[in-house]
Amino acid sequence: MPMNRVHFQPGLSVTASHEPFGAKTPGEAARVAVADWAVRDRRQGSRDQPAGHGLNRRRAWWWLALCGLLGLVLAGPASAGRILVLVHGYLGDSATWRQSGALAVLEQAGWKVAGNWRSTPYGVWLEPSANPPGEFAIHTVDLPSTAPLMEQARLLGGMLGAIAQGHPTDSVDLIGHSAGGVVARLALVNYGAGRVTRLITIAAPHLGTERATQALEATDDRGLFGGVKRWLVERQVGEDIYHTVQSSRGALVDLAPPMPGNLLYWLNARQHPDIHYVAVIRGGGYGMPGDQAVPAASQDLRRVFALNQRADIRVVPGDHLLSRQDGLLLSELVSKPAEAAASK
Repeated sequence: MPMNRVHFQPGLSVTASHEPFGAKTPGEAARVAVADWAVRDRRQGSRDQPAGHGLNRRRAWWWLALCGLLGLVLAGPASAGRILVLVHGYLGDSATWRQSGALAVLEQAGWKVAGNWRSTPYGVWLEPSANPPGEFAIHTVDLPSTAPLMEQARLLGGMLGAIAQGHPTDSVDLIGHSAGGVVARLALVNYGAGRVTRLITIAAPHLGTERATQALEATDDRGLFGGVKRWLVERQVGEDIYHTVQSSRGALVDLAPPMPGNLLYWLNARQHPDIHYVAVIRGGGYGMPGDQAVPAASQDLRRVFALNQRADIRVVPGDHLLSRQDGLLLSELVSKPAEAAASK
């Protein structure tokens, strides 16, 4: 499977190892090719060329430019498409959406996976799918889910920026599960909405969760009896889980309930982009206890101070994990663009 190498950081331009982003039509491809040819021509110079060669070059350049403009006219503007960007949660990855069955339901509704975004020390990479997605595309992402949320948001911001540059006429629905919903909101606040017109969060701890605080306390092995405490906790939960939780303290600190000085307190007071916000809230019922990881009240975007009730909610029975039911609900929520859905 081919891989496009994309280097992008928020606020910087995108570079790719293959054709540039944005060449979605023959006309745009011709325009990019002409501009690239002109840059190379200026760099090469004509000092050592025979007389008249520069004139011939200029004539050739104008001929290529004319062909490029003609291609733009004949091809017309690129049709606006729609993109879903799926963001996983804590200890998850892009495969979570497939394993839960939610992605299969979206595909049955007509959406097609365009590729998966990955992060590296040099930027972000897009691994495209084998088949072109068409007008309704899904982009999944892989983020370091145990890293501090600010770092995850920086990487996601780069991915959203690259998508915006590659698809300047498309609208984006940003969808985050669990901690991924907070990461998505943080990316929007830090780097702007860009092409994102709607944020949908599923079981996201917008007001934090005491589970994060409990995990931090359980794995705090400092002090005189820290070694004994560590031995007791490892014996109860297992060494692998203990080390996983301890290595993700940066993320857990950011998921603690808001209080002065921590991330959620800062984030929930910041101005948010003027887009459509939807919170999918897990509730109990039908013999189900509801979400045991994140309280329902914490999942409610209307309680975020900066949004001032400017959000819609959908309460559904279920636990914290993704399921096929989420795919059905998402298919309904994204069946119309955000503008049309908001005016309904």
